[in-house]
Amino acid sequence: MNLKDILQKLVSDRDPVLLSNGTGEWKAEVLLETLSAGKLKQNAFYQPGLYVAAIDDGGYLGEVLFRIKPATAR
Repeated sequence: MNLKDILQKLVSDRDPVLLSNGTGEWKAEVLLETLSAGKLKQNAFYQPGLYVAAIDDGGYLGEVLFRIKPATAR
């Protein structure tokens, strides 16, 4: 699964979450519109309620790309 697939799933499921990293918080639909094509193709893993992490070339979890926050936590 890549980052684009994960973000599209969050949008289609109407999952009320924000994705945050050290620089801000976004809704999934905003990230789909603003991230580069290369970033969206990055292999990733979604752990509901916790994070979205990159998957490295060896198939292992890498860096956490986004932490998952309930949208109502703002």
